[in-house]
Amino acid sequence: MGWFNQIFLPTFGINLAIPTPITSSPFFFLPSFHFLMRPPRFNQASLFHIELKHRIKTYFAETKLSPTGNSALYFKALFFIIGFVSVYIHLVFFTPHWAPALLESVILAAFAAGIGFNVMHDGAHGSFSKKEWINEMAGLSINFLGANVFMWKTKHNIAHHSFTNVADHDDDMNARPLLRLCPTQKKYSIHNYQHIYFLFVYAILYLYWVFVTDYKKYISRKVGSIAIKPMTWKEHVSFWGYKAIHALLFLVLPIYTLGFNTWIVGFLVFSIATGIFLSLVFQLAHSLEETTFPLPDQGTNQLENDWAVHQLRTTANFATSNKILSWLVGGLNFQVEHHLFPNISHVHYYEISKIIKATCAEFGVPYLEHPKMRLAIASHVNHLRNLGSRH
Repeated sequence: MGWFNQIFLPTFGINLAIPTPITSSPFFFLPSFHFLMRPPRFNQASLFHIELKHRIKTYFAETKLSPTGNSALYFKALFFIIGFVSVYIHLVFFTPHWAPALLESVILAAFAAGIGFNVMHDGAHGSFSKKEWINEMAGLSINFLGANVFMWKTKHNIAHHSFTNVADHDDDMNARPLLRLCPTQKKYSIHNYQHIYFLFVYAILYLYWVFVTDYKKYISRKVGSIAIKPMTWKEHVSFWGYKAIHALLFLVLPIYTLGFNTWIVGFLVFSIATGIFLSLVFQLAHSLEETTFPLPDQGTNQLENDWAVHQLRTTANFATSNKILSWLVGGLNFQVEHHLFPNISHVHYYEISKIIKATCAEFGVPYLEHPKMRLAIASHVNHLRNLGSRH
């Protein structure tokens, strides 16, 4: 069963050479990346993880479902893409009055985030479709929005999914110096107020991502503790080519049709809204009061748990009973399911969550979740307040 190997022996959607194990766990692999510092190791696979994989495998075998996307996902992808293109065309070529234009800029941001959550994210993990070329096309949607899928896969699929909440390895925790997201990061006096100003930081995330961090990674050739694998000439051309396309679509063309003053207001509203939408959804999964921030043993470099239990202690769900929210955010409120099985499409998260939750209860493994999004936000704010008030 080829799809089973792709999902349960994941290479996280990166098409590289045969993956090399970096942990004693027999089921967890990383591609052959060069680490700038010694990567932590996980304990041997627990009986919990072995049994959980068996139950999820049995679920797909009995239901005869493909673990990748389905027609409902493809309809949703078309909805977000067509919606984005339609609003973009109306804003740029049929300039509305300033009030509806500002509203449409926020709507455009919502469609952009929707593409990221539902299309790009599944595509980059190889779960959007059975066909690899379709996954690649879905992943490339992030390039048209200004980011770069090559950099994203290294940062998200490899660094974040492998070493979730491990300082200096999970690059998603790096918002320094503006935010202190884990206890081992250096505290500055400004962090005393980070629970108040954090939304302003999230507001600039999209702009900083598109216009700064991608280039920093490209030049430094590293993401956190991982050295980016050498790019082929095609990947270099792709990086600069898509950056040029984004500049044409979001800077040159709208400035030409709307004028600079009108463009800058609309673009900032769009960028700020996009940053907030993206940041809130992803931060509510890991930067919480309930999640842990494990450190490897200084001598052995060994982490306390196996990889699966590590994911469950560092990841939380929110508002999983809210079907509208789940639809909009591409199942990213089911972060536990996503982290345990990153190559399964989000359209299956609701059903497999029942299996995962029951298995966790049976083995006494934590299953972290907030029933409401507002409770997850409150936990995130408290986490920021706690880290800002202590060393």
